Amino acid sequence: MPVKKQLCLLAIVAMGASLNGCTTLGPDYEEPEVAWLDTWETDLYGRVVTPDGPEDLELHHWWKVFNDPILDELIETAIQENPSIRIAGLKILESRAVLGIATGAKYPQLQQVGSSVGYVNTQQHGGQMGGSDQSLTAYQADFNIGWEVDFWGRFQRSIESADAAFFSSISNYHDAQVLLNAQVVNLYFTFRTAKERIAIARKNADIQFSSLEITRQLYESGQQSELDLQQARTQYLATLASIPALEISFTKTQNALSAILGYQPGVLAILKGVPKGLPRLQPTMIAGIPARILMRRPDVRRAAWLVAAQSALIGVAEADLYPGISLVGKLGWSGNDQSGAAETGSAALGSVFTWNIFDHGRIRNNVRVQDARLQQAIESYQDVVLKAAQELDSAAITIVKSDEQNAILVQSVQAAERSLELAMTRYQEGYASFQRVLDAQQAVARQTETELVNQGVQISAVISFYKALGVGWQDRPVSDLVPKTTGEVMSSRSDWGDLLTSPLPPSPAILLPQEKQ
Repeated sequence: MPVKKQLCLLAIVAMGASLNGCTTLGPDYEEPEVAWLDTWETDLYGRVVTPDGPEDLELHHWWKVFNDPILDELIETAIQENPSIRIAGLKILESRAVLGIATGAKYPQLQQVGSSVGYVNTQQHGGQMGGSDQSLTAYQADFNIGWEVDFWGRFQRSIESADAAFFSSISNYHDAQVLLNAQVVNLYFTFRTAKERIAIARKNADIQFSSLEITRQLYESGQQSELDLQQARTQYLATLASIPALEISFTKTQNALSAILGYQPGVLAILKGVPKGLPRLQPTMIAGIPARILMRRPDVRRAAWLVAAQSALIGVAEADLYPGISLVGKLGWSGNDQSGAAETGSAALGSVFTWNIFDHGRIRNNVRVQDARLQQAIESYQDVVLKAAQELDSAAITIVKSDEQNAILVQSVQAAERSLELAMTRYQEGYASFQRVLDAQQAVARQTETELVNQGVQISAVISFYKALGVGWQDRPVSDLVPKTTGEVMSSRSDWGDLLTSPLPPSPAILLPQEKQ
């Protein structure tokens, strides 16, 4: 190609690059404001301390407040083996590839190389000229290029939307970790609570059996009536009958824990070494501003990124209202095998102008659809923040009040046990009826069960508290998003380039409303 034509081609390409992104339609993203956030001043019922005050534990590993090596191992196993976590990791890889598709639109959308070869053979027989045999082989090659100039920012907004969706998938992965950690801890202590309830029921059954034997001896010696015997027997059997239902709950919880760890139902060997009883927790404190903590919850960040992704789609839709300008070009070469035939080279450059001027409201209504979806995303964001504050406040008050209740219940159990001891002594000495013994036994069983359940409620509230804070997640290498064997299978099935190995970018910093001023 002559130098002059090459320069013309370069000039047109440079013009296209300069026009690319001349203007960008649609609203620029701004994180929605939460009107009540600046005025939400709460110490979460004493759970918040001043920044220079004590902080009981590292929030990234909040479950270590329980000081339980078995629990630590269960959480690490869940992070490695849980299917939901793997799916969340795969969604990051998916959105990363989608971002690559959107980014590719910045470059010429049409880049095609074509070629063809044709062979023709002609044979003639008879006639005055006699027979003849002719053949022709023709060939050609061409390169076509088409580049729609991003004059209205359509492709730029598409990249912004895909980029926001990518960061949303990362926040979704973090949120999956938060939920998984809370589920593992909750199931673990539900398992331990069920185990303790079975132990308490059996202990109460042993106490009641001893009373039954004493009553039987007194009845057989003629000192008491059969009514006392049958009442003692009824209470003993009723306690025995409650144990199978507790064992069902125990097994179901164990199976649920197995499933969340990625194991088949069955007895987990690691659970055979769980300590007896439930832990007595120290006061849970955090050093931070509740509003700041809320806005850093992964589900809140995910909702914000979804708003950003939808906001950019308005600009994509608006671009359809305006004309599209594309630069097109073609380089061709053709020839044949005939003697003396010339080979032909060709070059073509031009532009294409398209504009849907009669859309009958289709494009404008699509803009309205995208705008309505944006407002829905903003409302969803507001709802997520509101529910986050609700969860945090509810968990905090439950911790405080269940702790107060527990102190009372410990004393009530002690009083019930002493009452049973006195009632049994007076019954054996003939100073009290057996009904007093039955009442005392029921009180011991009831108060012991209530104390244990309240301990479980307090532990559950602590779990909910840290879950409401949105802590416990960690940035993990991209190689940890899927198991090594899975990554190898995916690489053998498709060319993933460096998407399975290159580090994930850090999420942009978050500024709270008061920090923007």
